[in-house]
Formats: sequence, C-alpha cells, structure tokens
Amino acid sequence: MTTPALYRKRLIPNECILLKDDVILEITDDHILTKWNTLRPKKILHHGDSCYYLHKNLKVSRFYTEDNFLICWYCDIVSYEWNDDKSSLVTTDLLLDILVYPDKSFKILDMDELAQAHKEKLISDELMQRSLLTANLLLNNIYDDMFSQIYTPVFDALP
Repeated sequence: MTTPALYRKRLIPNECILLKDDVILEITDDHILTKWNTLRPKKILHHGDSCYYLHKNLKVSRFYTEDNFLICWYCDIVSYEWNDDKSSLVTTDLLLDILVYPDKSFKILDMDELAQAHKEKLISDELMQRSLLTANLLLNNIYDDMFSQIYTPVFDALP
C-alpha cells in the first residue's frame, strides 16, 4: 500500500485538515499507525501517536506531555473514507470521544455535540447509529477491563 495523505474532518466546527506533519509509522489492511505533534499547542498536551483502526470505526491516540508522561488514551469514534486509488484517507470525527486514563478511569465527551449535529442534520441517522454502537462496544470493552488487551498492543513496538 502506498503512503496515503491523511485528513481529519470535523463536523463541529466544519473543517477538513490535511495532517501533513503526521508521520506514518506502519500501514496494514487493519490499521495505520502514526506519530504527531499537536497542531495547536495546548497547556499540557505536546505530542502523541495514533492508531487508525480501519475496521472498528475508531482512532485511538496516546496523548503525552512534553516530558513523555502519558496523559490518557483518547478514543475518537470515526468513519473512514478512502479515495478511489487509496492515496488519501478522510477520517470524519463522529463527535463522541472516550478518554481512558492510566488509572483505568474514563470519561465520555461530546454527547451534546452529537445530539446537536443530528438535530442540525450535520450527521445522518446511519452515522449517528454507528457512533453510538461503536461507543457502546468500546465502553463494554472498558467495563470488562479489556481495553489494553484489544486496543494497545499495536503501540507496544513504538519507542
């Protein structure tokens, strides 16, 4: 597979950004592994790495401080759309996010944005259902203490 251009599409606010500085570390039929620095500097978040789980509607990222302290695992519920020749991949954020902290606690974000996007017809019934079902599966994996066994092994080979 050739190295694709990666785009992040958001519904709220409406934007599509080329992730030109993300470094692709590995590509398989199941996932794309990247490392990156923040696009917009944050108080704590400095850099991270991400795994695009191409068949799970998830992008799981590790967020780090400048001194490499793991802040959390940030799980974006997404949809993926390849162009015809697979030279670019658009990852659309389906708004629901789940943060998993090193102590195994977690937080669900942006349920209000999902409801707003659906009300304003920015997201279809099908994509809203996909977002909710994917979040439900992810939460069940967290409840069953399976998050690290299912979603983190691809990161193990990274420095």
